[in-house]
Amino acid sequence: MGETTLIITIALIIIFSPFFAKILRLPTTPIEIILGSILGYIGFLHDEHLFEVVAEIGFLYLMFIAGTEINLKDVIKTPKSLMKKIVLYLIILYGFSISFSLYFDLGKIFMVLLPLISVGLVAALSKEYGKTPWLEVSMTTGAIGEVVSIGFLTITSAALESGFGLGLMETILSLLLFIFFMFLVFKAMEILFWWYPKVSLILMPHKDNQEQDIRLSIGILFLLVGIMFYLHLELAFGAFLAGIFIPTFFEHKHELPEKLSSFGFGFLIPIFFIHIGTSFHLEALNIDGLILKAIVIAFVMIMMRVIASLVFLKELGFRDSLLMGLSHSMPLTLLIAMATLAYNANSIDILHYYAFILAALFQVISVMIVIKIINIYKSKKLLN
Repeated sequence: MGETTLIITIALIIIFSPFFAKILRLPTTPIEIILGSILGYIGFLHDEHLFEVVAEIGFLYLMFIAGTEINLKDVIKTPKSLMKKIVLYLIILYGFSISFSLYFDLGKIFMVLLPLISVGLVAALSKEYGKTPWLEVSMTTGAIGEVVSIGFLTITSAALESGFGLGLMETILSLLLFIFFMFLVFKAMEILFWWYPKVSLILMPHKDNQEQDIRLSIGILFLLVGIMFYLHLELAFGAFLAGIFIPTFFEHKHELPEKLSSFGFGFLIPIFFIHIGTSFHLEALNIDGLILKAIVIAFVMIMMRVIASLVFLKELGFRDSLLMGLSHSMPLTLLIAMATLAYNANSIDILHYYAFILAALFQVISVMIVIKIINIYKSKKLLN
């Protein structure tokens, strides 16, 4: 009976979350987490091995979708002047994070958690506001920032699992060798498709009655996740790289990332966020200082990005620089993933684990509202 209730509850959340999101004018993701938490507290959702496995697959698929937002060829073509600004932006973020963590004696894990960047919700903003200059800069910067973030995620995961000894050095060496191997694979495919452009059409034909494009995409995902599993590296990194393959080498399939995204956000990814919601117990809101701590974390993460974004003042102007910084202030997926990783490794206590989940929700809700207000004000000013 318990399994039946669990399945039906998940199904109802997946069906009705978009309707609640539309009414509240919020992204669907925080709604799924909130509903998962409420219904988990009531007892309709509970721990189940299959639920955990599907949620983990949902997370990997989400990282895969994040990768499909990045075309390596476009990133490589980024002007040097903009690339310098992007590097400076990331240096400021990590510099601020290290200084803040050391000053308040928060521990090394905070140095990695606070500057995380994810392009998942930046892509959602692109659907709502179109291709504006600040969103184009945000996506390019976010793509590079997410690669850095996932690199730190991989190394931190290894450090938490094996400590700062020989095991960590072996993991870093494996990671570097894997990255070098992937670089060679990317180069080899680039040369192959340049000399024989028809190969990409054979692998993913325009007229595809057998969903060959979906099959190949999922095959690449599982292949790289399998390699990462064998090498004992962070699976999310393999999923992310698998996603990058799609727009980089199969540019003629413009609709493919959208197809993959529709499947993921319609089925697997919501289950991951619902599962995250069940891990946040509502009675935790009674813990002394939790809400204040979550607000402080959210405020610090937003402000450090807004301050760092001022490096793009010349290119974007003050208002668009502000919007660009705000767009990076919602690393919901990676923040929750890293917080869960840190908590399971006893690197942060239960208070900070709950605080990070709550802060992630605060960030999405507050930033979405602020961006909407700034854009309304901006539109009115242009009309006048």
